[in-house]
Amino acid sequence: MEIQSAFNAGVQGFQKATETANNAAASIVESTSYRPEDFTLGQQVNDNTVEQNSASGNLSDLNQSIVELKVAEYQAKASAQVVKSADENLGTLLDVSV
Repeated sequence: MEIQSAFNAGVQGFQKATETANNAAASIVESTSYRPEDFTLGQQVNDNTVEQNSASGNLSDLNQSIVELKVAEYQAKASAQVVKSADENLGTLLDVSV
């Protein structure tokens, strides 16, 4: 594997992790946001909203989004390791050639 392709793989991994994290965050906001009319009717509407979300599977969607956010975190960490390894290998190659 060439050093340049290792760097590219690391950068692409960061880009994918960012995209995944952004999508998961947007999904979390969508799952947990209240509609404007919810604020005018009080606690009963909030309780009904929680009940409806539970019945419709929105809570499982929220859990899935949280898992995807964690996956994006580990993907970013793995990409950082790829870039770090490529950097170390490049440094070693430069030391050997000098």
